Amino acid sequence: MPSDDQASTNATADGPEHDNGGGTSPDVVVLDDGVPTAARVYDVMLDGKDNYAVDRQVAHASLDVMPELKEIAQHNRAMLRRVVRHAVEQEGVTQFLDLGSGLPTVGNTHEVAQEADPNARVVYVDIDPIVLVHGRAILADSERTRVVTADIREPREVLDHPDIRELIDFEKPVCVMLCGILHHILDEEDPNGIVAALRDAVPSGSLFFITNFTRLGDTPESAELERVLLEQLGTGRVRTPSELTRQFDGLELLPPGLVPLPMWRPDELVTDPTTVGVRFMTGGLARKP
Repeated sequence: MPSDDQASTNATADGPEHDNGGGTSPDVVVLDDGVPTAARVYDVMLDGKDNYAVDRQVAHASLDVMPELKEIAQHNRAMLRRVVRHAVEQEGVTQFLDLGSGLPTVGNTHEVAQEADPNARVVYVDIDPIVLVHGRAILADSERTRVVTADIREPREVLDHPDIRELIDFEKPVCVMLCGILHHILDEEDPNGIVAALRDAVPSGSLFFITNFTRLGDTPESAELERVLLEQLGTGRVRTPSELTRQFDGLELLPPGLVPLPMWRPDELVTDPTTVGVRFMTGGLARKP
């Protein structure tokens, strides 16, 4: 992934210009269009338009291995919405730290949370600076929502960010969201350590929402997808259920536990729970005791 200093003030032919919402001077942030990012590859999977050719290349190579990835991305967004509603309406948690949030799309965290409680507060965090530009444009009039460019691999820096500290009260429960991001953290970058640092920084009653690519036994598709992601994107680990369970160490998983995404408190019947599209990504919501 590119660092913040790869941002530029010059537009490229492949990416659109973005206004900061002020209406006069465009605030243009352009990444190195030869370097794909997870946020923009995910945008491709959601049929978004804010991505570059190199992101589409990674997405299409991944879809060649597992055509169900677009369906899986939709399941991920749908579970996010169910979790946010549950957090506000059932758990009384109205602060959200959405880490590795990706590009804004319909039914994003702040929309769902603030529909349930207009006073809900949301901070989006992503390493991709283009997420910041989109967020400024969309959230210009929202006093209870922020977008921050930061690297979740440095959780202490994230937690100490002044924009986060200004909006989130860490004396009160927070819903920490790691939705589809930890599989982009390599083993040597210690994803479990990141979760532990975040867990230790929030009070009792806080929630942790985590979703991940899941290895389906010895199926060749899992290994091949991991190879494509690591080769073309530089990140992407398909982990076993036991590895994913350890991400929730020190937390109490809420029913129904760590399950395939569509099986987490579904709004409608899942007709076939055995398909790759249903089973390949799992997630759960846990509470800090």
